[in-house]
Amino acid sequence: MVKIIMSGCCGYMGQTISGLVEKDPDAQIVAGIDIVDNGKCSYPVFTSAAAIDVEADVIIDFSSPKATDALLAYSVEKQIPVVLCTTGLTEEQLAGVQAASEKVAVLRSANMSLGINTLMKLLQDAAKVFATAGFDMEVVEKHHRLKLDAPSGTALALADSLNEAMDNQYTYVYDRSQRREQRPDKEIGISAVRGGTIVGEHEIIFAGPDEVIEFKHTAYSKAVFGKGAIEAAKFLAGKPAGKYDMADVING
Repeated sequence: MVKIIMSGCCGYMGQTISGLVEKDPDAQIVAGIDIVDNGKCSYPVFTSAAAIDVEADVIIDFSSPKATDALLAYSVEKQIPVVLCTTGLTEEQLAGVQAASEKVAVLRSANMSLGINTLMKLLQDAAKVFATAGFDMEVVEKHHRLKLDAPSGTALALADSLNEAMDNQYTYVYDRSQRREQRPDKEIGISAVRGGTIVGEHEIIFAGPDEVIEFKHTAYSKAVFGKGAIEAAKFLAGKPAGKYDMADVING
């Protein structure tokens, strides 16, 4: 059984993961980290990683960038691998993630969904067929009205997958409203929609002469990200130092 420390345990994703782990016979949360204990956790909650006094195999982090540096330091000190799900890290913090991964196993991904990460693999195969045949590639993403960033990190990761398959020959365009010109050949368009309570929807379009092929992923709840994080934790426990991502989880 994999013993997990849940960082950000009292937040929405922390509570979602806690509920999923309770039903998983192969995993157990042995401690949580949060600045406030809401009393809803069935395990001990600590205000900082340094105060934790239980043994664990891996950390899942869905907290805040403000807590990332201290968490990585704890991970390195205790040699506990960490699944880093917190977004919005600065360039300096990303450099810290790289440095930590040289001493302990760190898994970081733009999206924890198993579906999205499998889709990225499929897109690379598709791009090699369709883009080579002259098809145009577009990414359209939709999220709830409260999401601040646009395009989403997942949309960019999907575009990167397409571009990597084509040896990074393509450029990205986010807004065509100020352009009066024919679409260039080697361009990936990325569009963002914000509205309502859409959890997350990503559509990849291959548009060619007289035919269109579409790949689409829809998240109906944030539980898909929690399930992915748990699978990532099981994968990462016991792994040697290094930088991992969800592709490693899928490939086993």
